[in-house]
Amino acid sequence: MRSWRSELQGVRADGVGALESRLTRLSREVFAQDVWGRTPLLTREASDFRDLFSAAAVDELVSRRGLRTPFLRVAKDGATLPESSFTSPAGVGATVADQLDDTALWRAFAEGATLVLQALHRTWEPIADLASTLSEELGHPVQANAYVTPPQSCGFDAHYDVHDVFILQVEGSKRWIIHEPVVPDPLRNEPWTDHRKAVADAAAENKAHLDTVLNPGDVLYLPRGWLHSAQARGDVSIHVTLGVHIWTRHALAEQLTRAALAALRDDATARRSLPLGADQLDAELDLIRTRLLAAVAEADARPLYHRARRGQGRPAPLGPLAQLAALQNLDPISTTMRLRDALEPRWEGRRLVTRAGWLDFAEAEVPLVSRLLGGQHCTADDLGVALAERLLRAGVLVPAER
Repeated sequence: MRSWRSELQGVRADGVGALESRLTRLSREVFAQDVWGRTPLLTREASDFRDLFSAAAVDELVSRRGLRTPFLRVAKDGATLPESSFTSPAGVGATVADQLDDTALWRAFAEGATLVLQALHRTWEPIADLASTLSEELGHPVQANAYVTPPQSCGFDAHYDVHDVFILQVEGSKRWIIHEPVVPDPLRNEPWTDHRKAVADAAAENKAHLDTVLNPGDVLYLPRGWLHSAQARGDVSIHVTLGVHIWTRHALAEQLTRAALAALRDDATARRSLPLGADQLDAELDLIRTRLLAAVAEADARPLYHRARRGQGRPAPLGPLAQLAALQNLDPISTTMRLRDALEPRWEGRRLVTRAGWLDFAEAEVPLVSRLLGGQHCTADDLGVALAERLLRAGVLVPAER
């Protein structure tokens, strides 16, 4: 029997992950070879998403969670409304000025505005679990937004994203019009607003690559750069967008260059002053090019890459009271613990680096901790009480679910 967490994430007992079981019906290998970063993919009736999100979830987030900007945007007629038009102080004891004003939001929504609930991977647990699982499967950070559009309304004009997206239709239906890119594989610093005219012209003049209606349960995958616009039909439309923030070869090249430049700091030749005047610049460029190429050849970009990757996500939520109770009631035999989710752990020698910080271990402790990284549960007796307490205090171990 699957746990509630595995059901929400889509991880089946046979090891099939969320990509296949909830989003595409394709194995990770087939998706990687035929679809990833290449072409849109429409999957009809991919899954029932009512366990992830709903109209009731929208109402709860907007009216009862005390959300603040930028956890919500409001868009109408292709433009984003000013935050002051839908925020206000929340009264005695909660006088923060930028909390969502549910009355103002209702009025804007009734007049045709789209509500964009941002960063659901931080505010709604079922979506957070799915985003975390998908990020681990793909090896790229994943965020989640929800778009709530009134009937017959359009929130945004044709545009492209600088990240890949999975669009999950939750409720209602929405017509999507997809055009081929005007900027192939855009980098993160190449937003569509820098090519506004080319995007508008392509959407108006070129034949659509795909013109379709998404119904509840349908999923549309779009690689970065593909133009898209959407319009709700007869009912309120709710869809969740999972944004996959791609690591590119260009980004890896940036990490490699930084590692090489760091190495050149200790290069005596590179540290010397340029000669007086500018006559010898060509010779100096030839010299430093040679030194830089040698540094690049020797540089190891992996530590910088993994550090940057860890910094783009957060570990799974940690309850301080539950953690304290686990420490206070630690029993060597009966207390079962596991590795905290989404830590992105990595050994650097005998140092374990995670999103919760780093810890150094004695050589004899490394095999014990390494077994945890493989997903095994443990007791304090397995690790030794002192090591178990240390890992619990560091937020690396958490109590296992019963």
